[in-house]
Amino acid sequence: MSNRALRILIADDQHFRRMQIERALNQLNYYRVAPVHRLEELLTLVEYSCESFDLLIINANLAVRSDFDLLAFCLDHPHIEQALIYGSQHLAATSGSRWCKVHVSPAEWPDSAAIKRLMLWVDPPLPDAAGPSRQRLAQLHGHWGSPN
Repeated sequence: MSNRALRILIADDQHFRRMQIERALNQLNYYRVAPVHRLEELLTLVEYSCESFDLLIINANLAVRSDFDLLAFCLDHPHIEQALIYGSQHLAATSGSRWCKVHVSPAEWPDSAAIKRLMLWVDPPLPDAAGPSRQRLAQLHGHWGSPN
């Protein structure tokens, strides 16, 4: 976890929610975060970006007001790698469904625990990231503390 190069876009019209989500990401060592408060800003950033966004975290209510098909946008846009759509009462909640690229949540906004789970999905830990275990080293090199 903590691939510091991940590009994350947060879209919510409420400043407090954007700040809470960004703070939760920062606590997990993710700092390449761009917060926006309008759908138009989001569309401009995604459309004219030279690089893809690894994760979009968006309040579904931004799209409801303009009758925008947010789910199709997240599934089909080549500059959106993965997405969490929250605050959705009209989209079916998904988790691990055929849309591995998009998760939909009815929650008003994702709390710190939900952000942590989300980032484990987006940026899973590498196997043996901390190096081989003491038990594995013992198997490879004989038992620790055994006489030569």
